[in-house]
Amino acid sequence: MPIQWIPGSGWQANSYIIGEVLIDAGVLPMALERFSDQIKRIILTHGHFDHTAHVAEIQAMTGAEVYIHEEDAIALRSEVESLSFNFGGRPPMILPDRILADGDRIGDLLVIHTPGHTRGSICLYDEAERALISGDTVFPRGSFGRTDFPGGSTADLRASVDRLALLDVDSLYPGHERPVTEGAKRHLLATQQSLRSYYG
Repeated sequence: MPIQWIPGSGWQANSYIIGEVLIDAGVLPMALERFSDQIKRIILTHGHFDHTAHVAEIQAMTGAEVYIHEEDAIALRSEVESLSFNFGGRPPMILPDRILADGDRIGDLLVIHTPGHTRGSICLYDEAERALISGDTVFPRGSFGRTDFPGGSTADLRASVDRLALLDVDSLYPGHERPVTEGAKRHLLATQQSLRSYYG
């Protein structure tokens, strides 16, 4: 199924639409208005404010359910866990409709728990399309998410990226920067190598 990229502006993270699913909700609701009748589920790759800032407004606009991993659900109501204070904002103060776990499936998307950037970070993998939506776990050109925020762990991130590197990936849809629509496996392997080089 085609993946529609909704670019983040400034500090806002990218959002993506796949069928009736919206992934991440940092963009302004007006950027999603034309999809308001389509969006039925909102999946948050993790709980940081740049990915969740407008989830309450988008949920009100669409009536969609909100999904997040159990380990990051607290960030929807915590200034510390969401980092909202870093952005001059407040957390969304909502409760998720569904708690996600490793191995869950939402349509064609497989939930992969990838702790490291946060305790509850997830990636979403479409095996048929060989597409990985990576949140802030993996970025293009060998980059990766920070681990010095609350709940971050370099050791966990290394293990998560080692797991992702086993996947058959052709396209990469990161939380920030432009998507990579072909040859993305080399970017994933570069991230794995970067982590090994930096942290042994």
